[in-house]
Amino acid sequence: MTTTHFGFQSVDEADKARHVRGVFDSVAPKYDVMNDLMSMGLHRAWKAYTVMVANLHEGDRVLDIAGGTGDLALAFSKHVGKTGQVVHTDINEAMLSTGRNRLLDAGVVLPTMVCDAEKLPFPDNYFNVVSVAFGLRNMTHKEKAIAEMHRVLKPKGKLLVLEFSKVAQPLQKAYDWYSFNILPRLGKLVAGDDSSYRYLAESIRMHPDQSTLKAMLHKGGFGHVDYHNLSGGVVALHVSIKC
Repeated sequence: MTTTHFGFQSVDEADKARHVRGVFDSVAPKYDVMNDLMSMGLHRAWKAYTVMVANLHEGDRVLDIAGGTGDLALAFSKHVGKTGQVVHTDINEAMLSTGRNRLLDAGVVLPTMVCDAEKLPFPDNYFNVVSVAFGLRNMTHKEKAIAEMHRVLKPKGKLLVLEFSKVAQPLQKAYDWYSFNILPRLGKLVAGDDSSYRYLAESIRMHPDQSTLKAMLHKGGFGHVDYHNLSGGVVALHVSIKC
């Protein structure tokens, strides 16, 4: 049996996706409210920065992986015009359904599909931009997902990975205290689920740091890779260009 991490636990590789699905099935109804509370609204600024760095143009094709409740897909759709396309995807049906309803409420209809980032159902060299926000750390085989994102991007296409990362050293103690004391209590109070938010805190600690992820993206075939630390490294945006 091959094992992998699920937060601080070791689980069978084949079971990780099921465990992650259970977490997001549980948090989907309160996901947006909790994002605002957990980040004190900063997640909106992080995503706005990601959209700015995407630098989309009329007619561009965008794939939003782990698109969840659809806020990035909605923002991207405002920049690609009528001739462009934004495909909103997630492996979790509950999250995707919440996102699709939110998009429809905003009067936006986008292609929406359940799909696994490790086996993307799209042709080679198809998208101008691929984004994955707060989703890569939950994937079992990150290298496979990165290879698939590289495959579906056009030459000179851009991969944007927005993810929790390693905070600056002076913030470490306060960040750990908040993550393991306040965050689960907030999850219990608002979403009725402390264990899922404890997992989210643990999964952040198990995710590769900025330099390690940069090396993984280079190994995955991307020629130019850079990252931007946001909020003292609480979050990092990795920007990768396909040669």
